[in-house]
Amino acid sequence: MEELKILSPTAILGYGFPMDSWEEGMRREPDVIAVDAGSTDPGPYYLGAGISFTDREAVKRDLTIMIPAALKNGIPVIIGTAGGCGAAPHLQWNKEIIEEIAREQKLSFSLAVIPSDIKKSTITESLQKGSITPLYPAPELTQADIDDAVHVVAQMGVEPIVKALTEGAQVILTGRAYDPVVFAALAFYKGYDKGLAMHLGKILECAAIAATPGSGSDCMFGYIGKDYFRVEPLNPIRKCTTLSVAAHTLYEKTNPYVLPGPGGILDLSETTFTQETDSIVRVAGSRFNPTHPYNVKLEGVKKVGCRTVSFAAVADPVMISQIDEITKAVKARVKDNFTGLGDYFLDFKVYGRNTIGKTGVMGIFGDTSNHAAPESQPLELAIIIDAVAPIQETANTICSFARSTLLHYGYPGRISTAGNLAFPFSPSDIKMGDVYEFCMYHVMEVTDPCELFPATIIKFDGGDIK
Repeated sequence: MEELKILSPTAILGYGFPMDSWEEGMRREPDVIAVDAGSTDPGPYYLGAGISFTDREAVKRDLTIMIPAALKNGIPVIIGTAGGCGAAPHLQWNKEIIEEIAREQKLSFSLAVIPSDIKKSTITESLQKGSITPLYPAPELTQADIDDAVHVVAQMGVEPIVKALTEGAQVILTGRAYDPVVFAALAFYKGYDKGLAMHLGKILECAAIAATPGSGSDCMFGYIGKDYFRVEPLNPIRKCTTLSVAAHTLYEKTNPYVLPGPGGILDLSETTFTQETDSIVRVAGSRFNPTHPYNVKLEGVKKVGCRTVSFAAVADPVMISQIDEITKAVKARVKDNFTGLGDYFLDFKVYGRNTIGKTGVMGIFGDTSNHAAPESQPLELAIIIDAVAPIQETANTICSFARSTLLHYGYPGRISTAGNLAFPFSPSDIKMGDVYEFCMYHVMEVTDPCELFPATIIKFDGGDIK
């Protein structure tokens, strides 16, 4: 069985990659170019708002390089979790970029678009059947959670992508997908060992982060054979070591030996890591154990209000020594002043309380070592005043009052009366807009791994859609 070769250009589409690394990867004649385009790491906002956390021009730059090169070499491009979150607006956003590139370069190819949005009626039906289980620490799902959800996506497994490959798609764009599957799909399709393919996908999903020194903005190359796979960075300043690859295998896992995903569990209890060259690691022994029933992970968010924040710095050692008591008192003052205003959330996020000696916030003003702060406390603190309320106007009011109260709060031992806070920006209060939180982080049983993810095939001829 010949080695199958996979090029992972970057950790997330839009993070970029050096052209020298890319060209080195293409010289190795990959069989597929695969890239993950999203993550839940930036939090629920982007899924709820329907916008990408990656920049459009940066995404277009990466795809402008990837797609023409793949078509020239007769290999597929697979893009997972389009637009950062994979919901309908993200998928459409990413599809429009591909259409734009096709027009500009007059490309001819077949594009498979695989959505991952899940109908609320489907979720309700599964909930009533008892087919939905929370992922710790999420609570049990309720009908109210389903009703309140703005967007709900499910992590597709490898099967919908394999199906698109069988239908001849040259570029595949998916909604929310389990991160490793875009890298494992061609290996599954070609009959390679599923455990090795999925483990290789786990490494390649973050590109050169698994090398040392690691980088999410650099290329990684994977080779899979009959009973092993190999990983190699394409930049000479990086190396894969048994330590770096094994460490990345532990990334985002609660159990070092078990990694569950759609349709199965990756068993790493007998995995071995061998240093093949000074920059290539060979991995063997990983197994994929199918699970029944087949589960997909649901990710859903709901809107909980609007946010206003204010950034400030504190350098008074007396105030710093009492900061917890002061912020508690300011919260009480806000509550007393706005008893009838309705529900709101107010928090003071205090940064640097364990930083001793070296300054960051006031460092722009030169030497601050003459501050009369005890050695047991920092010279300064950074504070974010965070107010969330059902409407933006209420959040503005709470943040503004908390900021002005903290600015002029009279604490024991205070010497200056000009104000307690330094503000790096004017205006001091920043309206952040809508706030979302996850209301679904659950797994749902499905009978057919492709049923929820129907693909649409779009054919381009000289840049035009047929």
